Amino acid sequence: MTSKKVKVLTIPARRQVKTEEHQNEANKLRVAAYCRVSTESEEQAGSFTTQVNHYTNFISRNPEWQLIDIYADEGITGTNTKNRKEFNRMIDECMAGRIDLIITKSISRFARNTVDCLNYIRQLKEKRVAVYFEKENINTLDSTGEVLITIMASLAQQESESISKNVTMGLRYRYQEGQVFVNHRKFLGYTVDQEGKLIINPKQSWIIKRIFKEYLEGKGTGIIARKLMEDKVPTATGILKWTSNDINRIIANEKYMGDALLQKTYTVDCLTKKRVPNDGSVPQYYIEDNHEAIVSKEIYNLAQKEKARRSNLYSGKKKKHRLYQGKFALTGITQCGKCADIFRRITWTYKGKKTYVWRCVTRVEKLCECESRTINEEDLHKIIVEAINQYMANKSEAEKNIELIIRDMLDKKYDEPFDDIEEELHQLQKKLLDNLSDETHDQIVDKLEAMRKVKQDILVKNASREEKRKRLADIKAFLKSAHTDIEEYEESLVTRLVKNVVIHDEKVEVELKTGDTIEVMQ
Repeated sequence: MTSKKVKVLTIPARRQVKTEEHQNEANKLRVAAYCRVSTESEEQAGSFTTQVNHYTNFISRNPEWQLIDIYADEGITGTNTKNRKEFNRMIDECMAGRIDLIITKSISRFARNTVDCLNYIRQLKEKRVAVYFEKENINTLDSTGEVLITIMASLAQQESESISKNVTMGLRYRYQEGQVFVNHRKFLGYTVDQEGKLIINPKQSWIIKRIFKEYLEGKGTGIIARKLMEDKVPTATGILKWTSNDINRIIANEKYMGDALLQKTYTVDCLTKKRVPNDGSVPQYYIEDNHEAIVSKEIYNLAQKEKARRSNLYSGKKKKHRLYQGKFALTGITQCGKCADIFRRITWTYKGKKTYVWRCVTRVEKLCECESRTINEEDLHKIIVEAINQYMANKSEAEKNIELIIRDMLDKKYDEPFDDIEEELHQLQKKLLDNLSDETHDQIVDKLEAMRKVKQDILVKNASREEKRKRLADIKAFLKSAHTDIEEYEESLVTRLVKNVVIHDEKVEVELKTGDTIEVMQ
């Protein structure tokens, strides 16, 4: 059986009719260059300019090349291409078919991330775009190009990882030496001296003091933020917009009491630069009395206690509903006399008219059978005013009682062995650093944390005592200055005087911050 002859029909290429100028232009290789320096130092800036000038002249001198553009990123890291605008613009031009060849100094200038490097090279190869690396003398369209690229890019990535590790070790060494570096331009309340050490900025420190004061008076973070904006108080960056998160960050920042916790976050990947909160995976370093404090340690720790209290203020049997917002003075301090849950402010609308009432959260959420009453806000406000006026009816006796409390209770000093605690903390820290103990690392860390807790409890106790003394002195001053009965309900007055309100069926108990309880029948 004879095989059938295959017929092949050749389709000739079409002849292109071009002018001589267009013919010469079409035969030229369309070439671009990519330059990058990784920092913005003066030395690197000179290198950047030199690279741009070099490639402009180098490409222009070759008669067979047509210079398309010089793509240059200045002061951008090479570990990730996401933020390199010029690099990405160049890739887009290649994908659009406007570039045939890219020239760059080396693989490390192009990318230090092996995955990125190979992905881009393969994309470019599909478009028949070559990349030439001068230092390594590699053309990606050569047969051996990709093997060499893989090897060289891996080495470049290892170099990047090595540099990252060296930087990390350098930072940790400085942390161990107690060296603190803070971006003071975005740090409200502080600036730096000639040696780079934190010093108080008096033009801003009053804002921090105000925030802590109002927070401890019972105001919510949202209310504090709103009042700062109303008073046109600028943030660290000079803008007039405050948020609840801004206030929370300030309240939680230990630097405002003069201490510094280092390595709160750490980098998990030197390529992506992703940082995560430090959950104990890497060491942290706590430096006490690193710089001058804006608020005392006692006030700071009292704020943390208050923060924890608010975070744990829940309602209902299963305690799933967070309640504290601090929007109103009575929020969080108005309590149900039947189930001991919190009363919440609710808006009722009837025929377009709004009425505000307070009702037990357990009843509102139907979490259990609570038959407590609903109380109109106006009535509740009148009861609060009446309770305060009843207390003020015998001002002279009230003032004497306050003076007795201050003298007999609050001026007594606690006898905790504070110096002994400080010495034990010092010895435990020394054991941890010197590693000369038979105890395990975790055992020493546990003891350190327990001893710090004891110290913090003492500081909170002292702060609570001092705050109570100031509060009673403030109430005493208020009694002296108040010559007539209170006629209208004021939020600030409730924050100043009232500690707790318990609503029963036929009466309301108003507990004042002096410890006195006034019953108002209704």
